[in-house]
Amino acid sequence: MLALGTAAQTAASTLLFGLPFLLPALREEDQLTLAQAGALVAAPSLGLVLTLILWGAFADRYGERLALWSGLGLTGVLALAAAPVDAPWARGLLLVLVGAAGASVNAASGRLVMGWFGADQRGLAMGIRQMGQPLGVAVAALLLPPLERAGGITLALAVPAVLCLAVAALLLVLAADPPRAEAAARDGARPRSPYRQSWALARVHLASALLVVPQFATATFSAEYLVAQQHWDAAAAGRVLAVVALAGALGRLAVGRWSDLVGSRLRPMRQVALLSALTMALVAVAIENGSPLVLAALAAASVVSVTDNGLGFTATAELAGTAWSGRALGTQNTAQNVAAFLTGPLVGALAGARGYGPAFAACVALPLLGACVVPVRAER
Repeated sequence: MLALGTAAQTAASTLLFGLPFLLPALREEDQLTLAQAGALVAAPSLGLVLTLILWGAFADRYGERLALWSGLGLTGVLALAAAPVDAPWARGLLLVLVGAAGASVNAASGRLVMGWFGADQRGLAMGIRQMGQPLGVAVAALLLPPLERAGGITLALAVPAVLCLAVAALLLVLAADPPRAEAAARDGARPRSPYRQSWALARVHLASALLVVPQFATATFSAEYLVAQQHWDAAAAGRVLAVVALAGALGRLAVGRWSDLVGSRLRPMRQVALLSALTMALVAVAIENGSPLVLAALAAASVVSVTDNGLGFTATAELAGTAWSGRALGTQNTAQNVAAFLTGPLVGALAGARGYGPAFAACVALPLLGACVVPVRAER
């Protein structure tokens, strides 16, 4: 079940979060500004925002298996439909729908993993599942630039779409809902909403949304910066950033295990937030000074900024409880993807007007604020 949940997250993430590796090609093909191209590659995040809570409620009611295979299959079908489209507005609309369907994976795969593992293993298990996103980004980094060069945007979108369909077929055949889902359905209990009991969940959602800004700022614009400002070949930049994404995946695993050992999700989350602010500041300083260490700074910020994600998800599910975990995880992802969707055009506009140094510097304040918001005491 852990392997299936991770595979589903990886396949979906190639489309939901891998499109920035097509940003240089999209700008050239459609003559888009940096802000316009940033909005286009962030379009799946808008779709995610619109349906994450609905998919979470669907998983709470009907189980993870149905939500996963149907949503991921629809993601592949919609991506295939978007592949041959030329008009930027039409492609953007279809990418919004891709995100709306792909939200099923974000909402249900975490719930699937949480249901099959105990509290002393969840940090590690969720860390493995959360590796799916950077792994998907790594797959996109390796595949999308060469595919675009060989067959244009059409081929670059069609291949990950087929990958989503293949994993959806595996989910249909092999996935199974956790035993507690059946027990909850038999019991018929309707526990009180955890959002009415305290502000802790809302604070976790807000902190996670603030912490996702550095993650998507570096993920969206690293390839464009290396190609446009440092004159890298797009495929070479993709290979380097794929290694960075894999390092981020291992970082999520390590931080998840760390949280199991210390018996806390939120204390490590606060510490990662402070480190994220520091690494983003280093990126801004390196760019402004023309330092040869800018790639190392970008790599460090990219790795650190993704490691808190699994902590926020695990804390959300644990604070929400079994009956509300799907909706709570959907809300968690909604908050993050609102921030992700806004990050693309806003950071792109600032980078276009003032340069990448000030744009990345503006991101430093948000993880600092996130560190203050994390409700560490709620776990006690």
